[in-house]
Amino acid sequence: MSSPTILGIPGALRQASTNRLLLREAVRVFGPCDYIEADIDFPVFNQDIEDGPGIPEAVTRLFDQIEAADAVIISSPEYNKNIPGVLKNALDWVSRCKGNPWQDKPVSLIAASAGRAGGERMMHNLILCMMPFRPNLVYGPEVLIASSGKAFDEAGQLTDERSMRNLTDLMARLKGAAAV
Repeated sequence: MSSPTILGIPGALRQASTNRLLLREAVRVFGPCDYIEADIDFPVFNQDIEDGPGIPEAVTRLFDQIEAADAVIISSPEYNKNIPGVLKNALDWVSRCKGNPWQDKPVSLIAASAGRAGGERMMHNLILCMMPFRPNLVYGPEVLIASSGKAFDEAGQLTDERSMRNLTDLMARLKGAAAV
């Protein structure tokens, strides 16, 4: 039996983002797998780009990564009580490719944010953004990391026991959904 392929999509572009840390922590808890971290640094969606030079290569790469993955984890901060524009832009661009790589794909949504709610408002909106793609949302227990700048130790591991329990439970559910 081969290791499952897990695609992590960080909802922030910053390399030192706590959402990248949370993705890597989720993968560590998930267990043996082939992990790929997506790059969603795309131009802003513009029909003129699609009609002219065409869908950017980086977008088709993400489409292919989603399609090939056994499961996807999206970890996003909350920007102004909503999903970051860069994440919405990536979802919009992928939707312009032929086919639907999200269809029935096991997907878990997690969040790390500087605010005290840990991305709770963003999560509701992200679920709504995912609905048209009909993924198999593996949701709950919620993993919402508040004050994320203080939530990880020097090794990049979550320090809060309840957050670790929730992440462990969620990754066990995702692993079951991604059984290959």
